Amino acid sequence: MYNFRIPLATAIAATLLAPNVNAQDDLIKKISGNKSDTVGFRFTTLISAEATPVEDQGSSGTCWSYSTGSFLESEMIKKGGPAIHLSKVYTARRSYEEKAVNYLRMHGSLNYGDGGLGHDVVNMYGKYGAIPQEAYTGLNFGNDENEFAEMQAVLKGMLDALMKAPNDGKLTPVWRKAFNGVLDAYLGEVPEQFTYNGKSYTPQTFAKEVVKLDADDYVEFISVNDAPYHTKTTLMVPDNWALQPAYNIPVNEITDVIDNALRNGYTVAWGGDVSEPTFSWKNGVAFTTLANTDNLTKEEKTALFKSPQPELVITAEMRQQAFDNYATTDDHGMQLTGIATDQNGTEWYIVKNSWGTTNDHKGYLYMSKPYVQYKTTAFMVNKKAVPGAVGKKIGL
Repeated sequence: MYNFRIPLATAIAATLLAPNVNAQDDLIKKISGNKSDTVGFRFTTLISAEATPVEDQGSSGTCWSYSTGSFLESEMIKKGGPAIHLSKVYTARRSYEEKAVNYLRMHGSLNYGDGGLGHDVVNMYGKYGAIPQEAYTGLNFGNDENEFAEMQAVLKGMLDALMKAPNDGKLTPVWRKAFNGVLDAYLGEVPEQFTYNGKSYTPQTFAKEVVKLDADDYVEFISVNDAPYHTKTTLMVPDNWALQPAYNIPVNEITDVIDNALRNGYTVAWGGDVSEPTFSWKNGVAFTTLANTDNLTKEEKTALFKSPQPELVITAEMRQQAFDNYATTDDHGMQLTGIATDQNGTEWYIVKNSWGTTNDHKGYLYMSKPYVQYKTTAFMVNKKAVPGAVGKKIGL
């Protein structure tokens, strides 16, 4: 995803530089069109979990790392730890290293680019530890925010060349060193040791002594109707490069789990689709509508944002159809941090984004529960946040 402070022409140019960038980057062309909307929504906060300040992922498709990284930061706070920013670029980099191995093993029949899912963050944390933001910013060539398009174009080109195995049909043992050399050039070398609060740490000791989270404490959910409920199945989206399965639950249990988490002081690492015309980043709202949104005029679109309105009742069939016809894709990752009510008393989720603080809610937005039921692709919570009834069904 590209941050919306970047001019549209710049974002498009960056996309052209990287032929296999994450598909959600194209959303800037749709979402930036919401600038003239006028929102008549008034929200009152009911529940708000603690979270670190909003960050800006810049020109990079790293929403999954920022959102789930922020989720882990809230987990630290809930356990009595410090409220600090972890390095999202460190997590993303480790993911790119792992993804490159899978890409070559699959002879290119796997997505390669910026994108990922929430479980990648937890997996990289469990395997490689963590680094505080100030110890590894990834800003290595005079840039003041992430700029990944050129880097990913170089990395993808390298992998495609390696896939042809020009060295007598075999990969050399040094290709990973060459791949990491490119990452070093653009992001800087990963420090083997760093200082935090006057003490020296490695990524592993920092995870153990400061972060103090267990990677096994987190559970991921999806909702599809072509696999049995309450069993694990693989979400078939391009960004699931690890082919990791998640628990499949019915539509109504999406909000059951999320509500239980938020009402018990936990946050949620959420992934889903934000390409709907009823998603407005600038105004900070996302909802479903009974209106036909095909070929809306500017006036008709503006009218949708005048005030809350009746929304769709989401069914498993609706979700599956939208997923199967590409109306729902794995566009974006954000963190759900609370619950609010609108002027009619209807509950919405409070959502922390990673596109900076330039919108009407200083980097946050409000998503309706029907929107979340309809547009969720995958989400993650602490296993202690799972309702007992759902936990029993999945054997938690």
